[in-house]
Amino acid sequence: MKKLTALAGVIAATALLAACSSGAADAVTPTSDSSAFELPPTSGVFDYQLGGAYDELDLGDEPVGIDVVVRGATSKPLDGAYSVCYVNGFQTQPDDAEFWLEYEDLLLHDSAGDLVIDPEWPDEYVLDPSSAEARQRILEILGPVIDGCAADGFDAVEIDNLDTWTRFDQIDEVGAHELAGEYVARTHDAGMAIAQKNAAEITQVAHDEIGFDFAVTEECGVWEECAAYTDVYGDHVLQIEYPAALGEAEMTFDEVCALTDRATLTILRDVELVSAGTAGYVYDACSDG
Repeated sequence: MKKLTALAGVIAATALLAACSSGAADAVTPTSDSSAFELPPTSGVFDYQLGGAYDELDLGDEPVGIDVVVRGATSKPLDGAYSVCYVNGFQTQPDDAEFWLEYEDLLLHDSAGDLVIDPEWPDEYVLDPSSAEARQRILEILGPVIDGCAADGFDAVEIDNLDTWTRFDQIDEVGAHELAGEYVARTHDAGMAIAQKNAAEITQVAHDEIGFDFAVTEECGVWEECAAYTDVYGDHVLQIEYPAALGEAEMTFDEVCALTDRATLTILRDVELVSAGTAGYVYDACSDG
């Protein structure tokens, strides 16, 4: 569940750099030297800003500063806040179809040879990391985007759609985990922490074997799976819930906040993650966040 402005320009530029570089990317091994980066704060004000960036929250009589924020790779980090850079590492972005069709062999195809499109996000193709060659070429394209996050001053990266292998049978689980490990190593080498995004069923593996440092989870309250993250990452979990999903589960945000296994930093956002002041904007936070 995600929305942000397209990465087409960023990807095109970084792909050109990759194409002009000599030799293939070296194989990397996941690392977790925490001395090279900082983990996000476990208290303060958290916001999830993939649909538009803004610097303060209007929650009452005066604006409130933000301590932890997730923004897209085409945005800039927020001065004075721990800023996490969103990168879609296992699917394409809505406006990037034309770019990725030039690399169609890196996209997932069904048994009839047709491109697979995510039914939840019908403007996104699915990357296929099943082979070592495909993983290398995907990293040649998206690795420099991660480097760009570091160059812009982000503190961490969130890699989205880690769970594609659970949703599409054609994707090899081992290959998906290998690509995740490549992203972890690239991010650590750039001096940033990296977040596991969703995929509650592999949280222990994601932390212990792949090397993720903290977690970003959507709707774990609705799905009754928050402990899968907090038991592994402790307080280093960023949790987002959405009104429609809560309504379908006949659950209130107050009930989420009362959960004993939820993240300390738990917020309610509108599903489109629009900017503050825009129609449809929703923001709330559990009181101890």
